[in-house]
Amino acid sequence: MDTVPIGKTVLLVEDDVFLSNLLSSRLMKAGISVLKAYDGEEALKSLRAQKPDLIVLDIIIPKKSGFELMEDMRGEPILKDTPVIIVSNLGQEADVERAKQYGIKGYFVKAQNSIDDIALAIKTYLETGSI
Repeated sequence: MDTVPIGKTVLLVEDDVFLSNLLSSRLMKAGISVLKAYDGEEALKSLRAQKPDLIVLDIIIPKKSGFELMEDMRGEPILKDTPVIIVSNLGQEADVERAKQYGIKGYFVKAQNSIDDIALAIKTYLETGSI
């Protein structure tokens, strides 16, 4: 993977430490700065403090689900337009449709996508604004 333009930052919200470290490593190799949060409350604090270019969000996380986090973001003018890509084990059509109501940029089911494919999609989004 070639590197993306310098200065792009992703907030990775994933409670599985192994998966978080693996995806983070792939993104950093592509030249992307990575902030990590392991639960929804930590993610909201980080969002308010850092203002990343993209959020990579799991839905099933402690303290505040990904859906609850996106709902909170909607209510805050400084956060409401921050792009979100979902990476989750939830693959039911109802979950995907619910996430789309928040204006997500992409939805990846962990069991159906490799880490490399997800990292490439994130890199592509940061470079082009679409997946």
